[in-house]
Amino acid sequence: MTHHFVKSPIEWARAACDSIMSTYTPMELPPAGRWHYHQGVFLCGMEMLWEAEQDDRYDAYIQAYVDGLIDEQGNLYFARDELDAVQAGLLLFRLEKQTGHSKYRIAADKLRNLLNTLNLTSEGGYWHKDKYAFNMWLDGLYMAGVFSLKYANAYGDHDLRRTVLHQEKLMRKYMKDEKTGLLYHAWDESCKMPWANAETGCSPEFWGRSLGWYGLAVTQFLDELPSDEPGREELVNSLRDFVHALIRYQDPESGLWYQIVDKGDQSDNWLETSCTNLFVYTIAKAIKHGVVGQECVDAAVKGYEGLIRTLKFDEQERVILPLICIGTSAGDYENYVTRPTSENDLHGVGTFVMACVEVESLIGHST
Repeated sequence: MTHHFVKSPIEWARAACDSIMSTYTPMELPPAGRWHYHQGVFLCGMEMLWEAEQDDRYDAYIQAYVDGLIDEQGNLYFARDELDAVQAGLLLFRLEKQTGHSKYRIAADKLRNLLNTLNLTSEGGYWHKDKYAFNMWLDGLYMAGVFSLKYANAYGDHDLRRTVLHQEKLMRKYMKDEKTGLLYHAWDESCKMPWANAETGCSPEFWGRSLGWYGLAVTQFLDELPSDEPGREELVNSLRDFVHALIRYQDPESGLWYQIVDKGDQSDNWLETSCTNLFVYTIAKAIKHGVVGQECVDAAVKGYEGLIRTLKFDEQERVILPLICIGTSAGDYENYVTRPTSENDLHGVGTFVMACVEVESLIGHST
């Protein structure tokens, strides 16, 4: 369906948001009626689109989700033993500023205080969930890190900046593989998880989406950190290496990336869209921040065009994004390549919208 290529990236972002909006009311977004990062990721993508377009339908949809779950006193029901619960809190800061309603700040305080109750590794790394003792997962850096920095900026809690940078540093210290430049999905300090390497504690594979969360987190940290923040320069340098590492593993034919990023030569490995969305976003954003140069534009555009080629459409011409790995724990190669995929999973559509908005600002309408 080559005629679909005539849309600009921002028009694709709109088409994807509109497809989900016409399928679900805000409270029906799956898992329905829950404060959860799936909805948070999708609505953060929608918020980026709203910032670019100022279409009030998007603003109203986001607010309806938040207001459906937070009462007038700022009470909300959320999982109090995991970093994932914090992510949807990213939606609170703009709403508080826009409406002046205190309930958003009260809810943000609850999520911020969840961080005080988390169990920690011996060096102060957040456990990903209570049930995963001594585990740090790449996903967690995005789930709580960007929220923490936005909270620090909004409400003056500047100690959070040091904490966030410390989390990232621990991940690099224990999870980065020098040979590939990639980071392992998870690390267990106690080395007790079935997947943990007996010496390093790392899970054995480089899972696409977890690397995508890491890239999303670090590029958004640069949005939130002051230019003179100690540790910023180290973050910039490590992001530069990370972006170049990702580009090395892009599939030259499709422009997409594999579920297990460095094993594209394995016949049972497969191309996955949500990690591709996140890598396109990360590369485009790194270019915008001046972390990498114009030499990386081609990889971002190639990834974006590959994503557009994967799109399908229903009988109402609504956009369907396929090949999205469903939610996944850390594990071995077999664990990842046998995961089912879904269509229009919010992990996937939300990050697709983010990628489109970022590619639009990278290249404008020249595609």
